[in-house]
Amino acid sequence: MLCATSRLLAARTATALPAQPRGRGPGARCRRRELHFPGHPELPLGDFLAGRLARSSVSAGRRAILRRGRMPPAVRRGPAGSELRPRRGRCGPQVTRAVGPDVAAEPTARSPKRPARGSRRFEAAGRWTLLALVTLLAFATRFHRLDEPPHICWDETHFGKMGSYYINRTFFFDVHPPLGKMLIGLAGYLSGYDGTFLFQKPGDKYEHHNYMGMRGFCAFLGSLLVPFAYLTVLELSKSLPAALLTAALLTFDTGCLTLSQYILLDPILMFFIMAAMLSMVKYNSCADRPFSAPWWFWLSLTGINLAGALGVKFVGLFIILQVGWNTISDLWHLFGDLSLSVVTVGKHLTARILCLIVLPLTLYTATYAVHFMVLNKSGPGDGFFSSAFQARLSGNNLHNASIPEHLAYGSVITVKNVRMAMGYLHSHRHLYPEGIGARQQQVTTYLHKDYNNLWIIKKHNTNADPLDPSFPVEFVRHGDIIRLEHKETSRNLHSHYHEAPLTRKHYQVTGYGINGTGDSNDFWRIEVVNRKFGNRIKVLRSRIRLIHLVTGCVLGSSGKVLPKWGWEQLEVTCTPYLKETLNSIWNVEDHINPKLPNISLDVLQPTFPEILLESHMVMIRGNNGLKPKDNEFTSKPWHWPINYQGLRFSGINDTDFRVYLLGNPVVWWLNLLSIALYLLLGSIIAVAMQRGACLPAEVEGLSQVLLQGGGQLLLGWMLHYFPFFLMGRILYFHHYFPAMLFSSMLTGILWDTLLRLCAWSLASSSLARGIYAVGLLSLLLGTAYSFYLFHPLAYGMVGPLAQDPRSPMAGLRWLESWDF
Repeated sequence: MLCATSRLLAARTATALPAQPRGRGPGARCRRRELHFPGHPELPLGDFLAGRLARSSVSAGRRAILRRGRMPPAVRRGPAGSELRPRRGRCGPQVTRAVGPDVAAEPTARSPKRPARGSRRFEAAGRWTLLALVTLLAFATRFHRLDEPPHICWDETHFGKMGSYYINRTFFFDVHPPLGKMLIGLAGYLSGYDGTFLFQKPGDKYEHHNYMGMRGFCAFLGSLLVPFAYLTVLELSKSLPAALLTAALLTFDTGCLTLSQYILLDPILMFFIMAAMLSMVKYNSCADRPFSAPWWFWLSLTGINLAGALGVKFVGLFIILQVGWNTISDLWHLFGDLSLSVVTVGKHLTARILCLIVLPLTLYTATYAVHFMVLNKSGPGDGFFSSAFQARLSGNNLHNASIPEHLAYGSVITVKNVRMAMGYLHSHRHLYPEGIGARQQQVTTYLHKDYNNLWIIKKHNTNADPLDPSFPVEFVRHGDIIRLEHKETSRNLHSHYHEAPLTRKHYQVTGYGINGTGDSNDFWRIEVVNRKFGNRIKVLRSRIRLIHLVTGCVLGSSGKVLPKWGWEQLEVTCTPYLKETLNSIWNVEDHINPKLPNISLDVLQPTFPEILLESHMVMIRGNNGLKPKDNEFTSKPWHWPINYQGLRFSGINDTDFRVYLLGNPVVWWLNLLSIALYLLLGSIIAVAMQRGACLPAEVEGLSQVLLQGGGQLLLGWMLHYFPFFLMGRILYFHHYFPAMLFSSMLTGILWDTLLRLCAWSLASSSLARGIYAVGLLSLLLGTAYSFYLFHPLAYGMVGPLAQDPRSPMAGLRWLESWDF
């Protein structure tokens, strides 16, 4: 406050005093030096932000006094063309600290002499030209050698196949929401792909099949990440060099390049994440024009991109959290603005609910409506869903089917667990291994339709054939004692006091006996949930439990995946805990009995809300149960930022065309260093400003950019990285790339700020300009040169491995964990 008061007195008496020479003198500690960068189309960032801070904190009366005075020498106009037109809007909360009159008077002093209209047009043309060059370079790197290798690489097996399913309208199951696969299928369809390629395994050649449309679509969206990041950083920092450095980091990163060149969900997901971030920053910049056309446009576009991110992968929830936090902070600020009426605040709240909640949910739901409408044919995903769901799929044995309504002895049935994604009661000829309970036939649950899912329901005390025409039909009733004989192996469903393979204190369930002849451990009492004894059991509708007669345990599925000896199917146990849970409740799905009349199953088809809820529950369970495949490299979250280990996309030996997913080590380690420096520098600046330190205007302006713009990006990095530490599912290196986008943008802002601070601290303006230019050029050239060294990782390598001195990659294997 004392410093600000002395500045005000100095400004009022400026006309009576001669200008002070530069150097040490009264007020020299609080006087700021001005730094201009040649060829830069903007005023130094500190001047711009300091002027805005002054306008928000200095009263109109004080500004009037300042306008009557003369400008102090320290804030006179810089070189021509170095001004920045004040941007309308804000990107964060206003700072209310008092700012000296030399800062407050600066916008007023500039206003009489605005840049010529031709100069402004030239600056705008220069900006658009630079954006076009950045975008062109991004497209050139992503589309270069896009057709190589001409065979399946890594997860193209899955997502290319799913694109084919959409073209063929075949229903399938995946742990991710459908939008990304729908777009891949649409790109393939529009580019002439007919959906006939099988996508069986990595390495299969595409031959005459047109795969370039799907790869080109992913490369197109991956290329747009660079201009999106460029525009986001430019909006947050108002610095072209910071935006240019960010664009270079992403353009020359081999990891981002590799992910963008193949038929994967990652470039589609990152496209929507970056588009949502850019839209959010843009609508923040329109905050001084609420309810204007640009404000509504960017707010609505943010909601659309949020729906797109969530519609590709559930990882899109992280960008939703970031936009949600930004929205809550913005509304809290508006609520504290006493110049706004309650009605106006209510309008702001309603607009955000409509654009950021209702609109995304509507689009997300519409995505599923299209998904279910297109995929109307039976396919490999049927068994993951309920019987009622399957009845709507053309080609499924339950679609437009008619089966006997009530269960009878002698019927051939399938028994399905009602818990979603638990599958059918299943057995096969393989035995439990030594040391795993009794060495008898395995019983599991299996998610796919199979002949080994068929069972014959028989009476417990007779071996007579109930289908003999001389016997009358006898229905199975609630409370009956039954025996289930496996149709393919003629062994009975059996349990005993041996411990289950995986779940302690549960009993083992096996297949036992020869041609249906076993012992008393094969007997089960069938009960219908919430029904009375004696009632008939309805197919599909009745929810039943099977109680083991000898041990009193209940048949159920734990949901745990068996090891390789159990073919990675799900464990079936008999639990002594009789509490009703979905794991121990079943229903009869298929029902074959030639002695009974049939009824139509059309009445069982579920409504759209029921389908939507069921699909999400199945996806969540499937996501949590993901396990690594054979010879597959998995990783841990702490590996990712340090670029500890890559991921092999294609090829394993010196005769193969090898593609290896690994980040450009210079870019990734610079990002890691930048996060550490940001936390240190940001903490120091935040403490200094909180303690009321009198910072020079340039330092204060740059500090605001670092704390506000950099803080947004640090939050994005944290939200897209740290949640993976809490996940129990299998994780891969590519999961880090959304977080990597935010760390690269943070690096651009941080190093631009550091170089400006270093240049500002020097007395010589020519030396300052040189330091800034050399520092920025070094970062750009270092990034480009490292890309030149490591680009074969993305574009493909042939010949000796990196361990061989004859390899072109010899000497570039900087970490032992890099396997290329």
